[in-house]
Amino acid sequence: QVQLVESGGGLVQTGGSLRLSCAASGRTFSNSAMGWFRQAPGKEREFVAGIIYGGISTYYADSVKGRFTISRDNAKNTVYLQMNSLKPEDTAVYYCARRSGSTWRDARSYDYWGQGTQVTVSS
Repeated sequence: QVQLVESGGGLVQTGGSLRLSCAASGRTFSNSAMGWFRQAPGKEREFVAGIIYGGISTYYADSVKGRFTISRDNAKNTVYLQMNSLKPEDTAVYYCARRSGSTWRDARSYDYWGQGTQVTVSS
C-alpha cells in the first residue's frame, strides 16, 4: 500500500512561483516512477511532469516545459514540483501519482494518487 500526500498549493499572482511536495509512505517509493497531474474545472486530468525512480530522467508536458521542474528525494520519500513563471491557465488541482503502467501521459498508468492540492494563479 502506498499513500501520497500533496502540499504546497496556494494563491499566487501571475509570474510567481510555488513548490509542491508529495510525501509518500511505503518502501516501494524509491523504486517507483512518479508523476504530477493537474485538473482544472470542467477539464480532464492532464499530465504535467514525470520522473523515473533514480531521478535522472524527467518528462514534461509542452505547456510547462521550461517553467516547471520535477525532482525527488528518495531519502525523504518525497517528490517535488517547482513551478515558476506561473500563468492563470496553470490554475488547477495538482495531484501526484505513482506510475505502474508504461505511459507517462495516461492517467490509467498510475495506481496510487494523492488527494490533490489547489493552485490558483491570479491575473
